[in-house]
Amino acid sequence: MIYFFYDILLWVALIGIIPYHLYRSASRGRRAAFAERFGSIPPERVATLGGKEIIWVHAVSVGETMAAKPLLTALRQRFPDKRIVLSNVTETGRSIGEKLPEVDLCIYLPFDYRFAVRRVLQSLRPSLVVIVETEIWPNFLRTAAGLGIPTVMVNGRISDRSFGRYLKLDWFFRPVLAHFTALCMQTDEDARRIIAIGADSGRVHVTKNLKYDIPSVVLSPERKSLLKKEYRVPASLIVLTAGSTHAGEDELVLAAYRTILAAGHACLLVLVPRHPERAGQVGELLKKESIPFSLRSELKDKTSDFRTGEALLVDTVGELMTIYSLSDLVFVGGSLVPTGGHNVLEPASLGVPVVFGPHMSNFREIAAMVLAAGGGVQVHDGAELASVLKELLADDERRTSMGRHGVALLDENRGATDRHMEIIASLLK
Repeated sequence: MIYFFYDILLWVALIGIIPYHLYRSASRGRRAAFAERFGSIPPERVATLGGKEIIWVHAVSVGETMAAKPLLTALRQRFPDKRIVLSNVTETGRSIGEKLPEVDLCIYLPFDYRFAVRRVLQSLRPSLVVIVETEIWPNFLRTAAGLGIPTVMVNGRISDRSFGRYLKLDWFFRPVLAHFTALCMQTDEDARRIIAIGADSGRVHVTKNLKYDIPSVVLSPERKSLLKKEYRVPASLIVLTAGSTHAGEDELVLAAYRTILAAGHACLLVLVPRHPERAGQVGELLKKESIPFSLRSELKDKTSDFRTGEALLVDTVGELMTIYSLSDLVFVGGSLVPTGGHNVLEPASLGVPVVFGPHMSNFREIAAMVLAAGGGVQVHDGAELASVLKELLADDERRTSMGRHGVALLDENRGATDRHMEIIASLLK
């Protein structure tokens, strides 16, 4: 009965789904890909898989795709004869996925209409579907189970904000969660929550967080210097990066940058909006503040190096880790506004000290561990952000120490990929 009403809601929602995706695609200069989103993959694209056995990995957007990279690498190494299909929901996630060497085919996840999910599942016939983090699509899971395709949730988590909503709808989620063959959760608390919502405790495993398995790659001074040259950054400038910023944070970052410059630091600000289509809006803010800036997409045409007080505005995707690696200090956005934060382990894995705000509900465990390890600093507002950034930029020794602590934290907490792979391998036998 729940599926009957769910299907009715989906068909009603179609009135808004079509124009929303048309607008979203047009505003981002990308095709809407409705055929794919309704489950139709051209046979010639499927043929590129060579009739081999398929593992389908689904990662909704950029963050989930980045989290899945260690697992994708392990899948390729453990099962070299199988083909890996990666699906995303967002265009930015797809653009990242298409650059991963482990992936054989990238597609959009179909809308959760039964005919659409059945069409694509019958076309690909995967041996296993791996769903990264908490993506629960009732018709997709039900159809996969009906076709005898096992599904496993990996790196699962239930945020503080979403737990209450899920719990109120446990009557809906209980039969849906029953279609998961296994659920691999990040922490004991996440496991407790998914069981409270309705998952079978016998299928729930605590496998820790895949995000700790990202490689730790600290650049040598020589390599860092060469990388800075590629971005037209002279060695004399300290690089402060504000990564994955959201609306409402850029103003606070620019105010902090003003404070830093007033204190006499020779500094370059790199601004990386979480959604690159916001680059125009952020560019207007920079103009309003009379801060000279260059767009990353136009950097090849820049004829001179950056100078102190200028900014690099990143309007591209796929370069965040590279930019973090050339940075001396990083502020991770989505944390001064209530969006739940972003992954502070990314700069920490590169030996770069990290600063973040109070809103880290989506990364509560990671934030706590980074703070406990001494790899980062948490601030409460824009004024404290300015104060802390200024202090850290004046203290080379403290920044270096924080960077070492961040790398040590990752080294001490690796192993989630191996735990996940044990369960995945058992499902593929």
